[in-house]
Amino acid sequence: MTPSRGQTNAERGFIIPIGGAVRKRRNPVILEQFLEICGGNNAVIAVIPTATKVEENGKVYSELFSAMGASKVICLNINKRTDCNRDDYLSQIEESTGIFISGGNQLRLSTILGGTPIAKLIRRLNADGVHIAGTSAGAAIIAEHMISGGRNGSTPTPRSVSLTPGLGLTNSIVIDQHFRQRDRLGRILAAIAYSPFLTGIGIDENTAAFIAPNNIFTVFGSGAVTVVDPSEMKATSASIADPGDAISITNVKLHVLAAGSTYNLNTHTAKILDSDFVTLSVNK
Repeated sequence: MTPSRGQTNAERGFIIPIGGAVRKRRNPVILEQFLEICGGNNAVIAVIPTATKVEENGKVYSELFSAMGASKVICLNINKRTDCNRDDYLSQIEESTGIFISGGNQLRLSTILGGTPIAKLIRRLNADGVHIAGTSAGAAIIAEHMISGGRNGSTPTPRSVSLTPGLGLTNSIVIDQHFRQRDRLGRILAAIAYSPFLTGIGIDENTAAFIAPNNIFTVFGSGAVTVVDPSEMKATSASIADPGDAISITNVKLHVLAAGSTYNLNTHTAKILDSDFVTLSVNK
C-alpha cells in the first residue's frame, strides 16, 4: 500500500498523529492548531469516534470544535462495516476540510474501517489536501503499518509488538502513542527491526507531530516525540531471536524532540526550534 495519488493538483493535507490524552479545555494548543490549518472559522470538521463504543466520545469532540469556532462539525457514528457504505456519511466526509479520528481500540478501527469506501475516501481526500488528525488509536491507524498491540518495556523482543495494516496515509513511518507514559520504546524498536524501511515515531500524551506535505513534521504539545531512525542500521537479530529473547539492533539513531522542534523524514535530520515562534505553512 502506498499513499493515495488524489484527483487534483493540490498538495497533500497534513497528517497529524497525537499521542493521546490531548488537552480539550485548558490550553488546547494541538486542537486549536488543527482547527486553524483546517480553515479556522471556515473549517468543516468530520469526527470519527469509531475506536470506542462510548457514545459520548464523538459528542465531546464535536462540541469542542464547535465551541472553538468551526463553521460546521459532523459526527459520524460508524459502528459497523456496513455503516461505511452509507451515502450520507460519504457525502458528509466529502465536504470536510479536516477529519479527526478519536481514540480507543485501534483493532476496532481497522476491522470496521479497513478496505471500506470511507477508508478509501479518507486516503483520497488527504491526497487532495484535507488534513487528517488522530489521537491515540486514531494516531496509530494513520500509517500503513499499524502497531496493534505488544508488551511495554524498553528492550525489544519478538513479542514486543504486533503489526496490522492501517489506513496507509503514509508508508514511511510507524507510530506509537502514550509513548513515555507507557514505556513503549521496546515495541517501536521491535517494529523497525522487522521493517528497517520505517522510521519509528513515538508520541507522548498531549503531544502531536504535524507532518506537512513535504514530510517535515513540527512538534506541538507538552511532551516530546521520540524518533527512532534506522536509516543507517547495520544489523538486527530479529530473524533469529526466539520469542523470549532480546533483539539486537546496531547503529540506530534516536532523537527526542520537544515542542517547536522539527524532523525531516526524507533526510532524517532534526532541528530544535523555539516553540514560541512556530508557524505552519498551509495552502488553504
